[in-house]
Parts: sequence; C-alpha cells; structure tokens
Amino acid sequence: MPTYHVEMMEGRTIEQKKKLVAEITRVSVEILGGSPESVDILITDIKRENWATGGTLWSEKK
Repeated sequence: MPTYHVEMMEGRTIEQKKKLVAEITRVSVEILGGSPESVDILITDIKRENWATGGTLWSEKK
C-alpha cells in the first residue's frame, strides 16, 4: 500500500491532522483496496520562513 508524504505550513491543529489522515486512509482503501493498517502518512510541518512562492517567503506575506 502507499506511503504519503504531506508537506504543509505549520499551524494546523492535531484535530485537523487527525481528520486529514483519516480521510486519506479511507479513500486509499476505497480506491486501492487493502487495509487501513497498510497506509502510511508522514506529515512535515514547515515554518513559513522556510517556504517561498514567487520569490517571496511566506513569512514576509501579509
């Protein structure tokens, strides 16, 4: 089964992350088959100062 790598800016709550991983797991099992225990999800929280879009750090955006 798959291993998902989710990178997002820090600031999400544990509850939001729990809902996210539950839905990714549910959809993976629904579409690919297998068991929920075989789906791995790695979440990486990235500080806004370490993420840029269009040449501007997110920590600098208003």
